[in-house]
Amino acid sequence: MRIEKIELFAIRLPLKVPFIVSYHRYDDMPSVIVKLTTECGHVGYGEAVADEHVTGESLDSTISVIRHVLGPLLIGENPIQMERIHDVMDRAIRDVPAAKAALDIACHDVVGKKLGLPVYDLLGGRYHDAFPVTHVLSIGEPEAMAAEAREQIEQGYTAVKMKVGVDVASDVRRVEAVRRAVGPDVPIRVDVNQGWVNAAKTLQAMKQLEPFQIDWVEQPVKADDFEGMVEVKGKITVPLMIDEGVRGVTEMRRLTMMQAAHKVNIKLMKCGGIYPAKKLVHMAEMSGIECQIGSMVESSVASSAGFHVAFSSKIVQSVELTGPLRFAEDIGNLMYDLPFIRLSDGAGLGVDVDEAVLSRLTKATYVIGGVDHVAQ
Repeated sequence: MRIEKIELFAIRLPLKVPFIVSYHRYDDMPSVIVKLTTECGHVGYGEAVADEHVTGESLDSTISVIRHVLGPLLIGENPIQMERIHDVMDRAIRDVPAAKAALDIACHDVVGKKLGLPVYDLLGGRYHDAFPVTHVLSIGEPEAMAAEAREQIEQGYTAVKMKVGVDVASDVRRVEAVRRAVGPDVPIRVDVNQGWVNAAKTLQAMKQLEPFQIDWVEQPVKADDFEGMVEVKGKITVPLMIDEGVRGVTEMRRLTMMQAAHKVNIKLMKCGGIYPAKKLVHMAEMSGIECQIGSMVESSVASSAGFHVAFSSKIVQSVELTGPLRFAEDIGNLMYDLPFIRLSDGAGLGVDVDEAVLSRLTKATYVIGGVDHVAQ
C-alpha cells in the first residue's frame, strides 16, 4: 500500500455563535482537509486547524507547507509505517504540528479502512466505553454565561468549562454567576488560556475563587512559564492543568521533570497527530500526570481522531472535543449521544465525509501527486 495522491481543501467551518477566548475571537474556523488516496484506491481523511497563537501556523502557511514540502515527500510512502512517516516529515521541517497532524490523521484513517479496523484498535485497543461531554462557555458577560450554563445543564450536560482570562475581577464575577446558575454540584472547569499572565495574578484570582469550588484551573500563566506553574501548583488546592505549555516531547519532558501540573491537555494540532499524541500520553502516564484530549475546535475528522486516542488510553480521564457541536454545518457525521460520546466500531476514523458539504465550504483546492490546480 502506497500513497498515490494527496488533495487539500481549504475550508471555513461556520460557527453557530462566535467562539471567544482570552487571545482571540473566532467567527468561523479555518481548516485544511486532507484527502489521501492510495494506489489500491483506499481513501483517508485528515484535518489541520492551525492557530497562530498556539502553534504559530496559519491556514495559508499550512497549505503551503503540505503542498510544497510535506505532501510531495509522502507520495510513494506506505501510510502504515508511522514512525517512518513522522521521521520523513520531521527531517524536512521542524515544528508545523497542525500540518503534520493532518497527514498523520489521514494515514491512520486509510490504514484502518484497509485493515477493516477502527483507529483505536491500531493504538492498543479500546479501553473506555464512553466519555461525558463538557459544555464549553466562551467568554461573555457574567449573566449571559450563567444563562447559557443553566440552559446546557438542563439539556443534559453534566459539567461546564468556562473560558476566562480577561482580568481577575471580571473573571471572578463570571465564575460566581455561573456557580449560582448551575448550583453547588455541577463541576466547573476554568480555562484561562494564559490570560492571568503570571503566578502572582493567578494566586490572587484563585484566592477569590475558593468559595465557588471549581473542578480545576487550566493554563493560567504564559505557556512557557513552567516556573510560574510550579509556584501556582504548590500554593493552591485546586488541580492545575497545563495546555498551551505542552506542545510536544520536549515540553512534556520538562513537565514531567518539574511536575509543574497535575493534568495535561494534549491536542493533536499541537503535537503533530495521533502517533505523537499517543507518545505524549505514555510519557504522562509514566509520571502519574492525568491526561485530557482537547482540540482546536475541529470538524468531525480531527475530533474523531482525538477521540480514538482518548478511548484507547487508560490515563485519559476527560475529553474536550466539541467542535462538531459548535458548527452550523460540518463535513462529517461524528455522532454524539449527549451528554456522552460513544465511538462507533467503524473502520478507520469511523466518520463519513459528505463530499457535497466539503465542496460547498471549500475556498481552494490543491492536488499533490496529480495535476496541481486552484479553484476559487
